Amino acid sequence: MRTGLSVEQETGSKQTVESQGTTSAVDPWRYTQRSLDGHRAARDETLFALANGTLGVRGGLEEGSSASDGSFLASVFEQNPIHYHERFTGFPRSTDTRVPVADGKHIRLLLGDVPLQLEQCEWLAFERSLDLAAGSLDRRLRLKTASGHTLEIRARRVVPLAERALLAIHFSVISIDYTGPLRLVSSIETGRQAVEQGDDPRIGVSGGEPMAVSDEQADAQLASLVQRTHHSGIRLVCAQRHRVAGEGLAFVGADAENGRVAQHFEAEMRPGMTVALQKFVAYDDGNGGPEGDVAALLERAVAQGFEAIAATQAQAMQAFWQGAGLSVHGDPAAELALRFNLFHLLQSAGRDGVNGTAAKGITGEGYEGHCFWDTEAFVLPVMVFTAPDVARAMLMYRYRTLEAARAQARAMNHPAGALYPWRTIAGGECSAHYPSGSAAYHINAAIAHGIGLYLDASEDLDFLSEAGAEILFETARIWPQAGHFNPRRGGAFCIHEVTGPDEYTTLVNNNYYTNRMAQRHLQRAVSAWETLQARRPQVLAELAGRLGLDEGEVTVWRRAADTMYLSYDDALGIHAQDDDFLDKPRWPFPKREGEHRPLLLDYHPLTLYRHQVCKQADVVMALVLAGDGIDLGSKRRDFDYYEAVTTHDSTLSAPVFGILASEVGQDEKAWRYFDASLRVDLDDLHGNTDHGVHMAAMAGSWLGLVQGFGGLRVEDGRMVFAPTLPAGWTGYGFNLRWRGCALRVDVDMRGVRYRLDEGDALAFGHAGSAVMLKAGREALLPLALPSPPRATFPRVCRALIFDLDGVLTDTAHTHYHAWKRLADEIGVPFDQQVNERLKGVDRMASLEIILERAPRRYSADEKRALADIKNGYYVQEIERFGPQDLFTGVVEVLDAARAAGLRLGLASASRNAPMLLQKLGIADRFDYIADAGHIPRAKPDPGIFLDVAAALGVPAHQCIGVEDAAAGIDAIHAAGMAAIGIGDARALRHADAVIPRIADFTLRDFVSP
Repeated sequence: MRTGLSVEQETGSKQTVESQGTTSAVDPWRYTQRSLDGHRAARDETLFALANGTLGVRGGLEEGSSASDGSFLASVFEQNPIHYHERFTGFPRSTDTRVPVADGKHIRLLLGDVPLQLEQCEWLAFERSLDLAAGSLDRRLRLKTASGHTLEIRARRVVPLAERALLAIHFSVISIDYTGPLRLVSSIETGRQAVEQGDDPRIGVSGGEPMAVSDEQADAQLASLVQRTHHSGIRLVCAQRHRVAGEGLAFVGADAENGRVAQHFEAEMRPGMTVALQKFVAYDDGNGGPEGDVAALLERAVAQGFEAIAATQAQAMQAFWQGAGLSVHGDPAAELALRFNLFHLLQSAGRDGVNGTAAKGITGEGYEGHCFWDTEAFVLPVMVFTAPDVARAMLMYRYRTLEAARAQARAMNHPAGALYPWRTIAGGECSAHYPSGSAAYHINAAIAHGIGLYLDASEDLDFLSEAGAEILFETARIWPQAGHFNPRRGGAFCIHEVTGPDEYTTLVNNNYYTNRMAQRHLQRAVSAWETLQARRPQVLAELAGRLGLDEGEVTVWRRAADTMYLSYDDALGIHAQDDDFLDKPRWPFPKREGEHRPLLLDYHPLTLYRHQVCKQADVVMALVLAGDGIDLGSKRRDFDYYEAVTTHDSTLSAPVFGILASEVGQDEKAWRYFDASLRVDLDDLHGNTDHGVHMAAMAGSWLGLVQGFGGLRVEDGRMVFAPTLPAGWTGYGFNLRWRGCALRVDVDMRGVRYRLDEGDALAFGHAGSAVMLKAGREALLPLALPSPPRATFPRVCRALIFDLDGVLTDTAHTHYHAWKRLADEIGVPFDQQVNERLKGVDRMASLEIILERAPRRYSADEKRALADIKNGYYVQEIERFGPQDLFTGVVEVLDAARAAGLRLGLASASRNAPMLLQKLGIADRFDYIADAGHIPRAKPDPGIFLDVAAALGVPAHQCIGVEDAAAGIDAIHAAGMAAIGIGDARALRHADAVIPRIADFTLRDFVSP
């Protein structure tokens, strides 16, 4: 495709977009693209998709063709058999796969008898915008045809929230200099086959067969296509009608054949003339009423016209944004990205009580269109606070599939209760891999969490009576069957052979997340029983009788919750992910370089299961969803430890780590994780946005704003806040719905302003204080600025582990001179600013940083040679070192530690450390010096500190690390040790203690006698 533009997106680090010599500021209400890139066409089709919870239409061009474009209905799926060589009792026999349906967006152009081929045209101007305020997709394309004629195409598209399954398009063509006949061929074309997985389970297990066409008709008024699935028994009707929106365009014919129905319109064009066609496409899968609804819907749409439908859509969006508004001051790109994500959440969330909310929404067939626990853990909380009616509908989908969950429980040998599947469309388990699928019993707890949050926020007693209590009771019944009161653990309730959120560790006992969430689930079920007993006794009596449930069973729930085993490792001061996780070795393989690729694509599951390596947040997830009552110091130690063993191969992970990072004072990491979740799809960070947006990550960005920076938690049914202000933002704000009230929260340097826009009064918490806000009033309160929680120094310290450079001596200038000499020789700019980035970084990683500015690429062999040259220069420099180069106080500190019986180790990234210690005259004072050449990953990876601790024969929690670099402090914490920083307190603020220099180290301040 020949174009005159370069691709630029109005999101990302750039704050302006350059196009045809002009510069425009970011519009925080429009996601805009000003040219097409064929290599990312599928990704753009995902990003510009429109949906309404039932129908999803990808963002391809009406007049174009794309192998990845298409439309989807949430309820239309094919059923494919699962083939096993060994199939055991309870294994699912089939999987559901969402399939593309008839696509009705097409409007082809012909100039005379010559079809317009976009790839043969010169693109003079292009702009495509997702209007987040109006809920529409707007586009303009000016092009010169192969025959030299200039046309401009304008299109606007909506998938209205007010209708169940309707697509409305306003399509116009302007002749700039063309004279002659123009034909518009408006068609419905059968959907393509679903994409097959290949080696990537994130896409889908089976592509399935395309839907079969059973009927096709077209005339002057109506064109329709009837499709059927081959195995799942779904019949779909898709039909279209039109309204000519200007003069000169007339219907000239229709055709229907080979899975395509079309209606033709023609005009005689002249320069300056515009022709316009309004197109309306309706779908019916039998779930919305009789088939006649398609004809009735189209008749109503034609009568209304596109502008009226678009206006209704804009009104619906305005109502949503009034309750879900947000703002970011000082970062329009982040503000736009947050709105973009929230818009996609709203339009793809199941809103009819019939269809679920899939992991990829309705924007593609990734994950085969399956719903996971992401729905209740991530998406549902956003809807609870912004669109409670949608949240209720999402939970009603779970109620509609409750019978299937009961069947799943029986298949898993549970005589009573309901067990929701890991991945599903119609309600049955669709995963063939039970260790990471059916064993994930925590799905029950996630759904219970969602129900509880909705009830706290809405006080919807009718929902509890009609659906919520039955789900809570039936799912709670599973826990006593999955665990028992264990006499070997003092009668504590233990849960066995389950899989938590971390799918790299499966089939474990007492997964902390599962047990913690099961505890909350059981408490919520008991509370529901007591609420109905007090307020709706007849409802409870009928429900209990129908379920065969009595007070004795509820008593067991209460006892299990009270005695739930929640593993805590006293030695490390952290919560153990499960009974065995901390006994395994850490992941030994080198860190991946280049494009992000999940470990599960390259390693056998058993290889993963045998190591301490997490795909995503697990214990950390529990601390975010149910962390009340746990002290900040413990949360901080958990964060440090599990961050070091988590790959974040799941998009669910970053937002959760970011929220906890905010809570424990890790503001820089909080921002980094927030930004990663904010831009998962906009920047295609996981390489699979082609197949649909990541709904949970999008929700995670909103949760990162509100729960992370805003500090929102729900404790004992009450909202509490602890807002902070990220560096780089001058302020931010968000709206929340809660118990019929509308609350606005604005944060800036002056403090936090709470304003009650709707409702009589609202009580909530702010930074530990109670607040009562009356109607129309506001309160200005100070920002929450807690000190970062400190780790506890070990009660028994048996070892000190020191870094070398900057702690015992200063070789920074020596390294600088060596790197500078090398950089000058190869013509690479190098200065003190670049040198700062090398602090605490090993030789090869330092070289990579320096070569970022190199005018050419270097091979691996060349890099090794350059590193050796630099090392030679460094060795020459340190030949002159001696005891006089030790920092003042080093010998005294080492002698005092030895006298106290402490073991001493050195954890330096320098391979020359042993030689340097000899020259400094202190080599004999150390029991072990790390061999940096055998450490696969540099700091902040904890490997080098763990290696030294193991060599000293001292458990990590009984060691104290001493470092001068932030990366080293992070490495010490990740190893489970307390950290002393040497140097600038601001730069090392996350250390457990900071002293200006080693001479200020007083042993008794940190080591108990």
